[in-house]
Amino acid sequence: MIRLLPRNIARIIILVLLQVLLLDNINLMGSVNPYFYVLFVLLIPFETPGWLLLLTSFVLGITIDSFRDTLGLHTFATVAVAYLRPYVLQLISPRDGYEPGTFPRMYYYGFAWFLKYTTILVVIHHFILFFIEAFSFYDSMNTLVNAVFSSLFTITLILISQFFMYRK
Repeated sequence: MIRLLPRNIARIIILVLLQVLLLDNINLMGSVNPYFYVLFVLLIPFETPGWLLLLTSFVLGITIDSFRDTLGLHTFATVAVAYLRPYVLQLISPRDGYEPGTFPRMYYYGFAWFLKYTTILVVIHHFILFFIEAFSFYDSMNTLVNAVFSSLFTITLILISQFFMYRK
């Protein structure tokens, strides 16, 4: 676990820079944005203690919030996903469970498993984020559409990253 610390610190820095410098400038249909930084929570090792997962998710979320000036929206959504992640992993676990020493990657568990895992957590993240940002159900259909399309955009980017960046 300690030997993975430098890699995870580098991953958080790269994802924050990628999000802030590149992806935050993408805006389709008014408010459809990819929030690729959630990939950090998805890829953290299975054996990571819950408190460390929540702490690193908090740091990631508050860092994104500080750049976007969003007063805790990303922090709340990211910590919520980190909190729900063990339950989602349990829900979709393979019949024999997770192999020790493996990571939640497409390489280890296949496309179908990774797509299901990513879709569940990204949709949760985006729905929390967009509905808290709207802070109203007044225009809930527009908020719902933005959350769905942003989720699809983010899921697509995450899947592409798995094909190109995260081999064994």
